[in-house]
Amino acid sequence: MNYKDLGFKCGIEVHQRLQSHKLFCNCPSILRDDTPDITIKRKLRAVAGETGNIDIAAKHAMEKSQEFIYEFYTDTNCLVEIDDEPPHKLNEDALNIALEIALLLKCEIVEDINFMRKTIIDGSNTTGFQRTALVARNGFIETSRGDVRIESIYLEEESAKNVRESIDNRTWRLDRLGIPLVEIQTYTDILDEKHAKETAEKIGMILRSTDKVMRGIGSIRQDVNVSITGHPRVEIKGFQDIRLIEIVIKKEVERQLNSINTKKDLLGHVRNVKPDGSTEFLRPLPGASRMYPETDVPIFLISKQRIKSLILPEIITEKILRFESQYKLSPEISSLIVKENPSLFENFANKFRNLDPSLIAKTMTLTLSDLKSRYNLEISKLNDEDLKELFSLVNSKKIYQSLISQYLKDKIEGNKIDLSNYKVMDDIELEKMIIEIIKQNKNSSINALMGIIMDKIKGKANGKKVMELLRKHYIN
Repeated sequence: MNYKDLGFKCGIEVHQRLQSHKLFCNCPSILRDDTPDITIKRKLRAVAGETGNIDIAAKHAMEKSQEFIYEFYTDTNCLVEIDDEPPHKLNEDALNIALEIALLLKCEIVEDINFMRKTIIDGSNTTGFQRTALVARNGFIETSRGDVRIESIYLEEESAKNVRESIDNRTWRLDRLGIPLVEIQTYTDILDEKHAKETAEKIGMILRSTDKVMRGIGSIRQDVNVSITGHPRVEIKGFQDIRLIEIVIKKEVERQLNSINTKKDLLGHVRNVKPDGSTEFLRPLPGASRMYPETDVPIFLISKQRIKSLILPEIITEKILRFESQYKLSPEISSLIVKENPSLFENFANKFRNLDPSLIAKTMTLTLSDLKSRYNLEISKLNDEDLKELFSLVNSKKIYQSLISQYLKDKIEGNKIDLSNYKVMDDIELEKMIIEIIKQNKNSSINALMGIIMDKIKGKANGKKVMELLRKHYIN
């Protein structure tokens, strides 16, 4: 399929939660699954926007006439989230993170932050609108197929979490509502489905480079806007798995071609992604009518001093190359540790200079991963202090390197830690053991004896040393 001949146009929107408290109150950004304390019931109605008209998407949602049930936690939610109190002061920490992201994407930052109300009547916001503000515009990212321009970056409130739905009502949980979110919109510079995936991955990598964004399922979402000649723009929402982007765009182009041929569904609209990559109609495309000024939040001026005070992080791809060079890590290990916990690794590498940085990195990545997959252990039980204690013991030669995995296994399982179990055997003790094993297994080959010995010492001696002593006493 020749996308250029089809007049293919594609841009993406990336929505990323920020690692900070709620945008307009001090409630923590904690997602919960326990039973809520309070339930509130409401109905929402659309109002005219700044243009004097009711938005078509808001009208579509209102016509469903659903009742909305909101689940509320008294210890991590407040009156702001149930719209019984005006928004508090803007979360400046979240604003600074958004500004950092804007600078990393080479955008022009606006002079003042002016929040607007985006009408949303599907129940996902208790207010009936989402607070959103333009932060920056006119940036770009470099890709293997040329620059993709960034049209705009917005700072917004995250919506509530949909937990149940029926024809008559929808139940939302307010733990997620109000978490600060950035929305990054690109221009239609994307050439095809593979380029769309590369663009989304590049933006995601830059966001993670800040180390100030949330991680995990649902913390980042991508929307894709697609059109071909003869068919209006269609927005596809709901990508939580970036791997779906290619198949979804390909199927959408095929669907639009079919619509043009049959002259059906030739209207711009929003579609929702299904798990198999197909899509379904969600609602009409919203227009300018859904926006109107937020009168409860004052305009926030962005000073030059604020921008100058921001310290931009090292981009992940640059950090991987630096780790390879500075710490002599392999590309694989460097990439793994940068994705895992680069700051903690550097802290350990600089603190325990007698240890090979590669050993530290492999322990924090491959060793822990092996413990999880082989023994089904909850490696999350280990904290930073546990790892610090481990490397301190290895650094002072109280734990032998080959016994690191066994030590961590015992630590996770809650076993009593006896450091004598993790020390290397001295040569005299080792030689005595080898002589005894040879006597007990007189008819065994040298290779069989080697296996018996290594199994018995469980990493407490170097294999080369074991073979040397075995050959010394073995009689063929």
